[in-house]
Amino acid sequence: MKRWGTAAVFVAAGVLLTGCQEVDSAVGKAGEAKDKASACVEALGLSDLNPLVDADKLKARAHDKEQRLRQLATDVKDENVKNALLGMADSYVQVQKERIEDAGVVARWTKRNLEKLDALRKACT
Repeated sequence: MKRWGTAAVFVAAGVLLTGCQEVDSAVGKAGEAKDKASACVEALGLSDLNPLVDADKLKARAHDKEQRLRQLATDVKDENVKNALLGMADSYVQVQKERIEDAGVVARWTKRNLEKLDALRKACT
């Protein structure tokens, strides 16, 4: 009888350990999904840029957005989202280098940025 009790304890422990591993795995996946969702929501919130403000202010805001997008990219595990975030960050680097006073430059940047934003939306879904 004592052997059966010991065997039952080991079987129960094995079942509990297997269950714990499954729970840990599920929690990890849920955390990754939350990280992805959080990064996507924040990045989509960063996507605006008002070209009607003065050039220095616009470039400073673009720099801040670029830095934040790069930080989000380092925090997220999903490679598609990471690449989309880095693409958007690169777009804000372009704003910092160009003459924003030129309406044509703003229009071209806006078009490129919309393409990057669309890529992010697709990666986030």
